[in-house]
Amino acid sequence: MTTIASRLQVVRSRIDAAAVAAGRLPGDIRLIAVSKTFPPAAIAEAHAAGQVAFGENYLQEAVSKMAALGGLGPEWHDAQGQEDGRQRESDVRPSGGVASPHAGPLLRPLEWHFIGPIQSNKTRQIAEQFHWVHAVDRLKIAERLSISRPPNRPPLEICIQVNVSGEESKSGIRPEEVIELAKLASRLPGLRLRGLMAIPEPTPDIGLQRSRFRLLRQLRDEIVSCGVALDTLSMGMSDDLEAAIAEGATLVRVGRAIFGERTPHPARTLSDLG
Repeated sequence: MTTIASRLQVVRSRIDAAAVAAGRLPGDIRLIAVSKTFPPAAIAEAHAAGQVAFGENYLQEAVSKMAALGGLGPEWHDAQGQEDGRQRESDVRPSGGVASPHAGPLLRPLEWHFIGPIQSNKTRQIAEQFHWVHAVDRLKIAERLSISRPPNRPPLEICIQVNVSGEESKSGIRPEEVIELAKLASRLPGLRLRGLMAIPEPTPDIGLQRSRFRLLRQLRDEIVSCGVALDTLSMGMSDDLEAAIAEGATLVRVGRAIFGERTPHPARTLSDLG
């Protein structure tokens, strides 16, 4: 078993154990492998081990990986409800030339999630290239994504990023503003508002981890009570996925625990920041 495959197995076991401990079904939690700064070969290796969904922070880096991996398959697919390698065998289909140096042709199209901060001048490419966007934090960005989503593709799945830990430097809308943004974003054509996302300030305090994730869940519930249907909580990473799952996470975004420690990335130009 390769290193990435073995790490994926460990992460999936953690997810399953956390779900069971929380009285939840493991299949209700999807894994996003955060592949930013790692080469296409690492993504291909993870995909050969059954991983489908990958998260990228930097637009130009992600686009170059898509090209290196052969694109997104022969056609765009509706990614709703697909699992990360736990699908029935009958669900597997060819990917139209996306190839792995280790395992031959990959069996499923890659699913790309944009999880980094979004600059207004990058919304067109993001709307054209990605299946999901996790970091919408203002109406202007949602409107530009809506306008730019190609009409022949399924709606772009989006999450609103909420700053649940109050850091001045952290992206995300303030909790008290999220309901209004959700109401407005849910009406935009070409988009499907799925839920909320958070990247809380790191802390080893499990109680504090859970309280921040609980806030995101409570905000989701408030929005639902206002008539906006949401089904997604994108929260939890390598060090706190158990706390996130205990508080209702449906998507966890894990990078280091799958791909290993990141080396410092060369300085990026503004055009790389997405």
